[in-house]
Amino acid sequence: MSHREELSLFLKSARGRLMPSEVGLPSGERRRAKGLRREEVAALAGMSVTWYTWFEQGREIQLSAPMIERLGRTLRLSGTEREYLFALAQHRPPPLVSRLDEEIRPGTRHLLDSLATPALVIVEDWTVVGWNRYVSVAFRDYGAMPRGERNLFKILMLNERYQGDPEFYREMGQRLTARFKWDYSQTAQPEIFDDIIAELTERSALFRECWARSEIRSHFEGINSSFFPEIGEIWFRHTSYAIEEVPSQRLIVFAPNEERDAMLLERLRKIRPELHSGEPASP
Repeated sequence: MSHREELSLFLKSARGRLMPSEVGLPSGERRRAKGLRREEVAALAGMSVTWYTWFEQGREIQLSAPMIERLGRTLRLSGTEREYLFALAQHRPPPLVSRLDEEIRPGTRHLLDSLATPALVIVEDWTVVGWNRYVSVAFRDYGAMPRGERNLFKILMLNERYQGDPEFYREMGQRLTARFKWDYSQTAQPEIFDDIIAELTERSALFRECWARSEIRSHFEGINSSFFPEIGEIWFRHTSYAIEEVPSQRLIVFAPNEERDAMLLERLRKIRPELHSGEPASP
């Protein structure tokens, strides 16, 4: 079966499962089949009946991304179905959604709580929206911070905690800004970065210098440390992973950098009772 044939079947199925009352239309008494009529879908999506009919029939009709978006909203498609529609119609992923999806899905929440090492989730503008108990112990308690103060990029660039070693801070700032520039170049909603860029430009000389450079990075990794009075310093190597279910979210995992660090983290687990709590660290 060709993509066009599958597209035709998919649209007919989506149209057929929607009742007129669900989209604010009268049900009427003389409907030969369940679901919406083609002309109703076309009207709701702002398309001509002819174009929608040809598109549903699998003809070589090229619709713009905004038109496909309107069609997807009209048919009440889920996020996965929206991606499927774009794949069939344009052979590429859909544009990034125009809002930040900050909901932590159950599978991601379970993974965060199952990891015996710090891990957190950020959205496109680097705001932290999920974390586990190890993050609260090793770095900071995001649960006690308003959303506007949970931007990881601003924390790392502005917090004096990271500026004690000028050489380390400079390397970190260069690396983070190069990745932040990459995220900015990829976004479909650059306005969510504007306030962050403006604030950093005003407050950080290092940011101004790094932002003016052409360096970019499409990956996120590095080494950092955290000090614990009971056991000393633990070094972590962190890297990030796209969350397939929510492309606008990234999971960042902090693994012990060396065997010594793994041993110290194990000692910390035994000392800190809060690391054994059954309650999740974030909503």
